[in-house]
Amino acid sequence: MPCRWPCLPGGSRCRHDSGKIVLDLVVALALGGDCLADIAQLRAHLEVFGPVASDLTVSRLIATLAADADMALSAIDTARAAVRAAAWSAAGIGGPTTTSTNTTR
Repeated sequence: MPCRWPCLPGGSRCRHDSGKIVLDLVVALALGGDCLADIAQLRAHLEVFGPVASDLTVSRLIATLAADADMALSAIDTARAAVRAAAWSAAGIGGPTTTSTNTTR
């Protein structure tokens, strides 16, 4: 997967996709986490979540994102909108974008 933000000094190599790191953080929060280190919950279940970045890599990414918060938030909003549109499209007739008022299927 492509590296969208430099997660190592100089941005030379990224082992983890930045988007996946953000996704993993969101999942950790949804599971009740309240700090970056709670991403370890996911790391403990490799078979479910796949490779999860180390705490240090997560911290570096957050520092990089915070350095240009407007750009980061814009990129996250754009990605979220694209995923939401794809999910709603895949839902077809039952999706929230349908205009049917018939709820008795």
